[in-house]
Amino acid sequence: MNSYKIPKVVYPRNTYLNRVIPFIGKQLIKAFTGQRRVGKSYLLFQVMEHIQKIDPTAFIVYINKEDLQNDFIKTYLDLEKYVLENKSKNGKTYVFIDEIQDVFEFERALRSLVLDDQLDLYCTGSNSNLLSGELSTVLSGRFIEITVYSLSFSEFIQFHKKENSEKSLDLYLKYGGLPYIIHLPLEDSVVFEYLKNIFTTIIYRDVVERYSIRNVGFLEQLVLFLASNTGSLFSSKSISDFLKSQQIKIAPNQVQTYLHHLTKAFLVREVPRYDIVGKRIFEIGEKYYFENLGIRNAIWGYRLEDKSKILENVVYNHLQFLGYSTKVGVLASEEIDFVCEKNGEIIYMQVAVTIDEQKTIDREFGNLLKIKDNYPKFVITRNGFEGNSYKGIPALSLIDFLNWK
Repeated sequence: MNSYKIPKVVYPRNTYLNRVIPFIGKQLIKAFTGQRRVGKSYLLFQVMEHIQKIDPTAFIVYINKEDLQNDFIKTYLDLEKYVLENKSKNGKTYVFIDEIQDVFEFERALRSLVLDDQLDLYCTGSNSNLLSGELSTVLSGRFIEITVYSLSFSEFIQFHKKENSEKSLDLYLKYGGLPYIIHLPLEDSVVFEYLKNIFTTIIYRDVVERYSIRNVGFLEQLVLFLASNTGSLFSSKSISDFLKSQQIKIAPNQVQTYLHHLTKAFLVREVPRYDIVGKRIFEIGEKYYFENLGIRNAIWGYRLEDKSKILENVVYNHLQFLGYSTKVGVLASEEIDFVCEKNGEIIYMQVAVTIDEQKTIDREFGNLLKIKDNYPKFVITRNGFEGNSYKGIPALSLIDFLNWK
């Protein structure tokens, strides 16, 4: 077996391991994608540990492109040559490649290597073009993608050894779920400094360098705009018009291009509007949520007036973790915060900080009551409601919802 070192402590993330287990040993590329530092590398280690348990003689080749000792693997030819020279001569070889997008035209190597039935391939990437662009065009039907997110709330309390409590939830809403934070004191000055550095790495390595961005200043201002307007409905033109009012001239198509780059780097996620009656996606107008709330709070601030935005963002993130395809619902002139679909089933969700006033009850529950189907409907609030439902629609506390699995 070639040399590699699994960290002494690998915190289990069984949600992801259970998704990849059925494909171990199959002639398919298993690709973990997601924002930098969400734990993709440790998921590779977890898969390695699992393989070693079921096959103690397993031969493993591990390539970490962030390790300078692998800097010589620059192109697809280098990658293919290294794997073939180091594969086992007596059975299957399990190949793990971390941050594969740093290899030039890596997809050409994978296309060739996946033909070898003695190789079992796994890789990670920090740009969604890994699959939606380069890989899918040449490897259709020969890969599976597993998107890795920041820690869910249940993972957060497990990693930090915290109680399932409102105090722990406050920490989660402020600092987010990047796994490395377990090694830091949970203090604003420390955690936010770390998160700002992760933000800078994402912006410069996964956006500026990858797409040869020239107007870096505008890119940074755009991210701040998204942070200040998290969960707000707008279009590229409305952003362009706002920036013009601030004496910043940028064309709507340029705004759209930059937004596209930010979503491809997993910094933010775009959520389209969906006509519930007409069952169609609107071409104009969408919302953006941050993959990691801690990064959003580090660059913009953790502000009292943003409570509703943070609440909506964390609900969206958990829906993604649960595997829902999520859209913003449109019902005539009303808005449904989230229309969520999984396995052909739908749930509707409204999100509010509190439901203490009648006008809030009328708005949040009333919008859901106008939907004329029998799919489940929920209103999620920060503190929930310990009582009956409102006309059959339950109110869930945020902490109860974040414990959904």
